[in-house]
Amino acid sequence: MIVFENVSKRYDDNQPAVNYLNLEIKKGEFFVIIGPSGCGKTTLLKMINRLIRLTEGTIKIEGKRISDYDINELRWNIGYVLQQIALFPHMTIEENIAIVPELKKWSKEHIQQRVHELLNMVGLEADKYSQRKPAELSGGEQQRVGVVRALAADPEIILMDEPFSALDPISRTKLQDDLLNLQRTIKKTIVFVSHDMQEALKLGDRICVMKDGEIVQLGTPQEIMQNPANDFVREFIGLNQDFKDTFNIESIIQPISKENVYLQVLHRVSVNDPLQIILNNLVDHEAIAVDQDSEIIGIITRESIIRYLAKDSLGRG
Repeated sequence: MIVFENVSKRYDDNQPAVNYLNLEIKKGEFFVIIGPSGCGKTTLLKMINRLIRLTEGTIKIEGKRISDYDINELRWNIGYVLQQIALFPHMTIEENIAIVPELKKWSKEHIQQRVHELLNMVGLEADKYSQRKPAELSGGEQQRVGVVRALAADPEIILMDEPFSALDPISRTKLQDDLLNLQRTIKKTIVFVSHDMQEALKLGDRICVMKDGEIVQLGTPQEIMQNPANDFVREFIGLNQDFKDTFNIESIIQPISKENVYLQVLHRVSVNDPLQIILNNLVDHEAIAVDQDSEIIGIITRESIIRYLAKDSLGRG
């Protein structure tokens, strides 16, 4: 779908922001790029729609070099969501969403149908929200409109540059959940930049960990958790030796409830098992049961251990 071949970007000081990247993002994939500030992740993202021009190499979309696309054609077919959503304050929500479909000369009836369909899809009742102005919406609601605007002309690719990082934790978690549910429906190719490993592990089909303009590790969330490539990745996900030594399984066990009682028939681990055993088993299972003296005392889910890793990392740093 999107292929990088020996791609580099150098600025005036000749220091590489991105250094000879080779990468393929698959069609329909939720692909997360993560790393510390200045690692090149936003540069990588913006080169896809030519907001930043590459210095060397080739980027192809569907086998065609991006330089061979008409710039308007390219950008109209790539949705883009920013951290600061920048809705036009004097325009209604419907007018904000309709910008690209109008440029593509859709009919008014088609545009209105599309706007209402998308607003309802993200939990914003169209009859209630379409004629409001941005100032009348909360931050989380405005960000939903930003996602809808990126989807309005039905592009195959959506670029998202830390879209939720300015939101409060509750709104951010809700929007992450909504985006995952939305992706199950729309099945777009999403390239998502984040600096938050917990967010990356939750959202990504695959995660690209970057440092100093280069790819340090590329893999599924499970692969990265189970086999971090080096100390940088290990520390970035909060999985250092001190954490292993102090890991307490009981702190992440969830009680059995009516909702998860069926998990008793799934794979079991012992309450005395070390962290690596827990992680190994969560590679193949969304959740596992915890056994103590031949009795199930609770469950551990991928989400619960990700949250634990993230809290531990924040606590250390």
